[in-house]
Amino acid sequence: MDTIYADLSVSMTDFKKNPAEVVRQAGQKPIAVLNHNKPAFYTLTPKLFEAILEELEDKELLELARKRLTTKGDVVVVDIDNI
Repeated sequence: MDTIYADLSVSMTDFKKNPAEVVRQAGQKPIAVLNHNKPAFYTLTPKLFEAILEELEDKELLELARKRLTTKGDVVVVDIDNI
């Protein structure tokens, strides 16, 4: 059994008939396209794809910040009044 990571799904056959209509009906929600009742791929709107990429970038930055906080020996003291 495969997990489907979308609230909406459509068969490959129905998707191929009119992909633009399937995406339009889904609105901003992701769609799982199924082949033999298993997810073959997902479709996302550009807006949702960009939001996912931003979340991933934020996660990477958070991990980098946490890593840097553990290396206090590399701290550089800056006096903002002397800039």
